[in-house]
Amino acid sequence: MKAAAKVNTDGLYMEDVEVDDAFSGVVPFYAESVGEQGDIVNPQKPEPIGYTVSVPITTTGLFKPKFDLAAWMAYEGAVYEAQESYIAALNDWQAKGRITEEQPVYVAPKEPENLWTEGLTPEQIAELTKQPEPQPKLREELTNTQIAMADMYEQMLAMQAELKVLKEGR
Repeated sequence: MKAAAKVNTDGLYMEDVEVDDAFSGVVPFYAESVGEQGDIVNPQKPEPIGYTVSVPITTTGLFKPKFDLAAWMAYEGAVYEAQESYIAALNDWQAKGRITEEQPVYVAPKEPENLWTEGLTPEQIAELTKQPEPQPKLREELTNTQIAMADMYEQMLAMQAELKVLKEGR
């Protein structure tokens, strides 16, 4: 078993789920409809409510990871086209008696990089990461406490000096 990400239809990360080790790619998941007798009803044309994504999140430090579904769908389209071209070239090669030229080789398109991006805007991130400013009343209390501590320190020094004088006078 391995972990895969569940994302909503916008590609925003929702949670991790365990999937079989053989699971790969991006697969939609659907809401289950329950009928009157409590049985699961499948509508004629269900709409996906999200996707299970086996592409690992490689970008660190994302506040709200977002999977680029459009780039993945374009990649899947390119894979399909490459497979179709290879099959056509292989069929053509076989039809020519396999001796006219070398056997065609399938070349898969390169998987896109950076499929995971930040799902929050810079403003939302700034809002999440900003440090709260101390309240004016708390700042005033802190200043008053520091002043009181400084006064107590001065009194302690004065008392130590008096004690020293008294000890020397014995």
